[in-house]
Amino acid sequence: MSGPGLFRELKRRHVWRVAVAYVVTGWLLVQLASIALPAFGAPAWVLRAVLGLVALLFPVALVLAWAFEITPDGVRRTVDPGSPDSRPEELGRPVGRALSYLTVAAVAAGAAVLAWSRFATPGAGPGAGARGDASDASAASAASAVPDVSADSIPARSIAVLPFENLSKDTANAFFAGGMQDMILTKLATLGDLKVIARTSTERYGSQPEDLRSVGRELGVAAVLEGSVQRAGNQVLINLQLINARTNGHLWAKYYTRTLDNVFGVEGEVAGKVADALQARLTASERERVAAPPTSNAAAYELYLKADSHFRRGTDANAYTTQEMPPAIRLYEQALARDSTFALAWARLAQAHLAMYWFAPDRTEARLRAAKAAADRALALQPDLGEGHQALAEYEYWGHRDYDAAVAELELARRTLPNSAQVELNLAAILRRQGAMEKSVDAFQRAALLDPRDPGPYGQLALTYQNLRRYDAADSASERALAIDGDTIADEDFRAWNAMFRSGDLEPVATLVARIKPGSPEYALTWQDRYWLAYLRRDFSAAVEAVRSDTTTDWVSSHNVVLPRLLFVGMAQERAGQKGPARESYAAARARVGTLLAKRPDDADLHLALALAAAGLGRKDEALSEGRRALELMPVSRDAVTGPEFLVWMAWIDVQVGDKEAAIGLLRKLLDLPDGGLMSRARLRIDPFWDALHGEPAFQALTGS
Repeated sequence: MSGPGLFRELKRRHVWRVAVAYVVTGWLLVQLASIALPAFGAPAWVLRAVLGLVALLFPVALVLAWAFEITPDGVRRTVDPGSPDSRPEELGRPVGRALSYLTVAAVAAGAAVLAWSRFATPGAGPGAGARGDASDASAASAASAVPDVSADSIPARSIAVLPFENLSKDTANAFFAGGMQDMILTKLATLGDLKVIARTSTERYGSQPEDLRSVGRELGVAAVLEGSVQRAGNQVLINLQLINARTNGHLWAKYYTRTLDNVFGVEGEVAGKVADALQARLTASERERVAAPPTSNAAAYELYLKADSHFRRGTDANAYTTQEMPPAIRLYEQALARDSTFALAWARLAQAHLAMYWFAPDRTEARLRAAKAAADRALALQPDLGEGHQALAEYEYWGHRDYDAAVAELELARRTLPNSAQVELNLAAILRRQGAMEKSVDAFQRAALLDPRDPGPYGQLALTYQNLRRYDAADSASERALAIDGDTIADEDFRAWNAMFRSGDLEPVATLVARIKPGSPEYALTWQDRYWLAYLRRDFSAAVEAVRSDTTTDWVSSHNVVLPRLLFVGMAQERAGQKGPARESYAAARARVGTLLAKRPDDADLHLALALAAAGLGRKDEALSEGRRALELMPVSRDAVTGPEFLVWMAWIDVQVGDKEAAIGLLRKLLDLPDGGLMSRARLRIDPFWDALHGEPAFQALTGS
C-alpha cells in the first residue's frame, strides 16, 4: 500500500491521532518528572530512564494503533473496510471521539504545566519566592549591554552559582548566605570537568532573576544554582535548586535543615550532587576534596564566613583594601585560634596580608613575613590546596617580583582550581610585567571567559592595549567594562586619560573631574586626577591646592610606584613660584624617606623618592646616585610595567640637574617601549616636566613638533 491509500488507511486507523496524543502526553510526563523527581531526591539517572522509556515506547504505540482499535465492545484487531465485521459508523466515531478527547486533554495539561513552570515559583516552599524585582531587572539590563555568549559555544557541563537569598530576620546574618554561596562555589571550582563562573560575575544578578535563559546566555552556562539561606539561632535552613538555563526545567533540588554544629559538609554534598546532575566526570582525588569539610569547629566556621565577607569586598575593589582587609585579618585570626588546622583560613589570611602589602600599600617586611608564614601553614596542612599555592604565587609576585617562582605556584594552584579566574588574571599580569604584552592580551581574554560579567579582565585588557599604544582598542575594552559596571567612573576616567595620551586632549579629563561632587566617595579617590589635570594645564596653584587637600601619606601610581605625597606638593609649589615652601616639602620628604631606608635598604621606591627629593633640593650628586640605584633595583627587564616609570622619573631628575642630553636619551628609549600609559608624543608636547627641553632639536624630533 502506498500514496493516497496509505494516508487514508492511517487516518482510518487513527494512527496520526495516536501519534499526536502520545507526543503531547510523553512531553507532559517528562515535564512532570523533571519537577517531581529532584524534589524527592531522585538521582539524575531516573529522569534519563524516563526519557528513554518515553522514546522507546513511541514506535510501539504506533504499531498498536495500526493493529488495534477501541470499540464499544472493547479493544479488537482492526478490520478491513470490506470485511463483514466492519461497522464504520459504530467503530470510527468512538475511536475518533476518545482520541480527540485524549489529545485535547493532553494539550491542555501540557499548556498548564508550561505556564506553571514559566511563571510560578520553582521549588515552592520555605525560602522560595517570586522571581524578579526592580534591582534584579536593572542588573539584568546592565549585564545585557554586553554581548551574550554564543549558544552553540556553551558547554553542557557549565554552571553559575547565583547569590543566595538571605531569609534570616536578623540582617546581621546576611554574611551567612553569602558565605554559603562562596563555599559551594569554592568546591565546584575545583572540578576540572565543569566550567564554573566566578562569583564576581554572578553577583551582577539577583537571587532569583526573572529570565534565566538570558542569564545563561550572558554567563555562557547551561545551568544555574539558586538558593536561599535562613538562619535562626543555631538552626539553618538551606533551600537549593539546580535549573537548566535553556529550558527552566529543574535538574536537582533539596532542602537542608541543619544546626551550626553539622552544617560544614553541606557545601561538599551540594557540589557532588550538582556534578552528578550535570554528568561531570570526577577523579577520585576530586571526590575526596569535595567531600572533605573545611573545618569541624562551628565557631571557626562562622568567623571564617564573616571574615570572607570583608575579604570579598576588599578584593572586588582595590580602593577598599585599606578599609576591609584589617577586619578580615582579625576575623581569620580568631577563626584560626579556634581551629588551627583550618587550612583554607590560613590561605585566606595570607592573601589578605598580601593585599595589604600591595594595595594599601604596607610595603613592610613584617607584612610579607606574616603572609609567607600563613601560606606555608596552609600548605603544610593541605599540600594540594589551590588557595595556598595562589597565596604563595602572590607572595613571589608582589613581594619579590620573582615571576618564575610565581608562575610555578600558579600552575600548582591551577591543578585544583581549574576554574579560577584569579589564577588566570595573575598569570596574565605576570606576562605583562615580563613584557609579553600580546600573550598577556590572550591570557586576560581567557580570564574573561571564566568571569564574563566582571569588568576587571576588560579593564586590564584596556591597560594592556594602552601600553601597546593601541588606544582605540583600549577604548573598546574600557567600554566593554563600562557596559558591565554601569555606574562607575573608573572606566570613564581611563578613557579620559587615554584621550590625553593619544592626542593631548585634556577636555575629557576636565569634564569628568568637574562633575565629581566634593564630599562624594569618588571625590576622595581622585586627588591625583585633579592634581595632574591642573599641572598639565599649568595651573600650578590649583595643583598645590589639590595635593595639599589630600591627607594620605603616600601616592600610589597606576604602575604601582609608591612615592610620598610631599614630593608632589614640592613639585607644584616649585612651578608655582613658591620656592621656600617647595624646599620645605622636599626636605620633609627626604627626611622621612631616609628613616624608612634604614629599615628597607633595598626598596627601589624609597631610593627613587630620595633621588627626587634631592633633585628638588639641588643636591645633584645625591640625586643622580640614588636615581641610578633605583634603576638598578627596578630595571625594565625586571618589570616592564613599573620599570618604565622609574625611567620617566630619572629623566625628570636629569632635567632638574641640567643634563638635557641624558633626559632626551631616556625619553627616546621610553617611546620605544610598550609603555603607552606613561609616555606618548602627545604627552611630551604638553607636559611642563619637559619645558626646558623644548628648544632642543632632538626633543622636537621626538615630539614631531
